[in-house]
Amino acid sequence: MTSHQPPLWRRAVAELLGTCLLVSIVVGSGIAAQQLSPNDVGLQLLQNSTATVLGLTVLILVFGPVSGAHFNPAVSIVDWILGRSSGTGLTLPELGTYVVAQTAGAIGGSVLANAMFDMGTSISVKDRDTAGHLLAEVVATAGLILLIFALAATNRGVLAAPAVGAYIGAAYWFTSSTSFANPAVTVGRIFSDTFAGIGPASVPGFVLAQLIGAAVGVGLLVLLFPAVSRTADDVVVPHPLEKA
Repeated sequence: MTSHQPPLWRRAVAELLGTCLLVSIVVGSGIAAQQLSPNDVGLQLLQNSTATVLGLTVLILVFGPVSGAHFNPAVSIVDWILGRSSGTGLTLPELGTYVVAQTAGAIGGSVLANAMFDMGTSISVKDRDTAGHLLAEVVATAGLILLIFALAATNRGVLAAPAVGAYIGAAYWFTSSTSFANPAVTVGRIFSDTFAGIGPASVPGFVLAQLIGAAVGVGLLVLLFPAVSRTADDVVVPHPLEKA
């Protein structure tokens, strides 16, 4: 990433905190939904998705100016890949730092959510390993990558917060997997045996499907927006020159 960006340590803290809070929102609202509507899975999903839409939108607004608010290794990997041809986006060491921060934050988010509801942290036993779930993750991740980078490529990054929130909220409902679309969040959700959890055995398939989806998203971006690599520094939202 170019030298005018905030220092890497500050961006890493933003990614860690943002991903932690994102998973806290997903898992915490899932726990609340289970408690409030124990016999209505549809209502649980509505409560969970609504909290995620609103929470993710706010988190992008808060942390975007610092790190870009990736909160997602798939987004960071694509940012690195696309930026190689134009000298923009994350460098390889920055990519590694982002992914570590995101994954640690995601695990911490599950632990935090469990603690807020006086629940011990435990490993999920919820299997999500059907072919439909995996296809859903490919579709959800490809759509997310296409949305984020298309906004940057067309100078509409200011819309990223509501647009990404809206997309994830919709994808909760039109995908059978409820749209994890994020390897770090997938790992983090192992540590909550609740409505929002995922069993460890399902995680490798989900992560692979997400990476395939990211690759599909890159292909669509190159086809539709050939100049997208030049705007990698503006993903998910621009994080410009430090003033302090």
